Amino acid sequence: MNQLPMTTRPELSGDFGMVASTHWLASSVGMSVLERGGNAADAAVAIAFVLQVVEPHLNGPGGEAPILVWSPANEQVRVVAGQGVTPAAADLEAFAALDLDLVPGTGLLAATVPGAFGAWLRLLSEWGSWPLRDVLEPAIGYAERGWPMLPSITHTIDTVARTFTEDWPSSADTWLSGGAAPAPGTRMQNPRLAVTWRRLLAEAEAAGGSREAQIEAGRRCFYQGFVAEAIDAHCRIPVRDSSSTLHAGLLTGADLADWNCPLEEPVSLDYAGLTVFKTGPWGQGPVFLQQLALLSGFDLAAAGHLSADYIHTVVEASKLAFADREAWYGDPDVVDVPISELLSPSYTSDRRTLISSQASYDLRPGSPGGRSPVLPEWPLSVAQIGQFATTGAGEPTVAANGATRGDTCHLDVIDRDGLTISATPSGGWLQSSPTVADLGFCLGTRAQMAWLQPNLASSLRPRSRPRTTLSPSLALKDGRPYLAFGTPGGDQQDQWSLVFFLAHLHSGLGLQAAIDAPNWHSTHFPSSFWPRDAEPAGLVLEDRIDPAVVAELAARGHAVSVVDGWSLGRLSAVGRDTRTGFLRGAANPRGSQGYAVGR
Repeated sequence: MNQLPMTTRPELSGDFGMVASTHWLASSVGMSVLERGGNAADAAVAIAFVLQVVEPHLNGPGGEAPILVWSPANEQVRVVAGQGVTPAAADLEAFAALDLDLVPGTGLLAATVPGAFGAWLRLLSEWGSWPLRDVLEPAIGYAERGWPMLPSITHTIDTVARTFTEDWPSSADTWLSGGAAPAPGTRMQNPRLAVTWRRLLAEAEAAGGSREAQIEAGRRCFYQGFVAEAIDAHCRIPVRDSSSTLHAGLLTGADLADWNCPLEEPVSLDYAGLTVFKTGPWGQGPVFLQQLALLSGFDLAAAGHLSADYIHTVVEASKLAFADREAWYGDPDVVDVPISELLSPSYTSDRRTLISSQASYDLRPGSPGGRSPVLPEWPLSVAQIGQFATTGAGEPTVAANGATRGDTCHLDVIDRDGLTISATPSGGWLQSSPTVADLGFCLGTRAQMAWLQPNLASSLRPRSRPRTTLSPSLALKDGRPYLAFGTPGGDQQDQWSLVFFLAHLHSGLGLQAAIDAPNWHSTHFPSSFWPRDAEPAGLVLEDRIDPAVVAELAARGHAVSVVDGWSLGRLSAVGRDTRTGFLRGAANPRGSQGYAVGR
């Protein structure tokens, strides 16, 4: 495979193992696990717990973690479906009684059952080899001794410091130092979280038995023991949220006790000699496959990487796929999602005819199997949407008006035996929900992605998964792992990942070169996050794209915004070169934070 003459960092190659994630400390911990005899699952779990400590504005124990796994034992891809469900009390009537037309993006009302902890323990139990203590100890060490404060964490805490001091005192106690955000580079600690994990380990190990039995005992501590009790008590106390009103939460200990992380079959599509796997439509993952299906009818290589034709075609395909996401995606456990029809060649062929030489300004879902699409009624006026405008990041930490949103992490691991993991942990952001004082972490706010309108695929329903944006990716070639990849970025995850994937496949770029290449995304469809803003025909481009191409895209009707040339996406990837058998790894230079390591 051809490599660009110059990349921001080398593409790694070796035959022992590869690790890539959104933080250098987590990646280094993952590689240390491989070096000490752990496998890819052990490494991924250790990475995940470290990310919860060192990127608390991007994920936490109260969040969620969809995971894709390919195992050499059975040569199959499985989904560890680490997205918790909404509370039993979370229905449309409950929110109507509160006079709300959107689920608040902060506070307690948007909390779902924390899925991340159960997902990582399910991965460890099913595919790992290490005991729970060994994968938790690195995270406990950072929580106790401290880690270097990132500028982005400082900025996030500084932005919400007033909320902490006035409304969320437990968060002020956890994240403020002398009433202010700790400075970048200083040592940040979370001793309360370390105490939580040490107690959980002590109780799990007191149960005795096998490694698997202790992992299960740890899971029970979280979902039925002292952690669940603390979460229940925390949710009974009203707090101020993004509706500017005090609300208690709906989540209860019983909701946690009733949930266990499931294993599921993935959704897949064959494209350009690869089989690409994503989660089910409770996440937006299948939208990546729909984009590939649409683009299979175009000669992207002939169009030329980064040409106006190339970008226009990809963007217009994205609009059609994401329109279907809005109309059809939801939790398949509770709604009928016509995923087979959405990916069928005949449906895709009909949809492909809608792509013209001009930018579309309409949201155009299709009618799979003759069904009539139903779209949400957007509750915001154009003026309201404008005040929440963001700067192009898919899941920005702080919106232009100061309203908080979270972001996400990503990790990929492959070991010498081929065990391959791709995961996109998120939620439980320090800025979006008050810290549970007795535990040292925050609850998630993923229920904000459910609509408070009836009869939609993604309407709020009790005990169901909100249609999330979290979207790890895994591709096989000839039945063996070829590539595991992904990025933070909310609605942009399956756009930024697509840009990378196409650059690698159709333009012959190596993994690092494809990550480094200029990126873009559409803002045409409604955001999955409060306040659900959208910009019809909106197109955000990094400024390294040729100005003549930008001008041509504007001439075709795209509402173009040009942003910093190194600002869109935080991709990472690991894989296997099918010609040489060498493992590969690469990570994003954007943000000066992502890191790949391997040998």
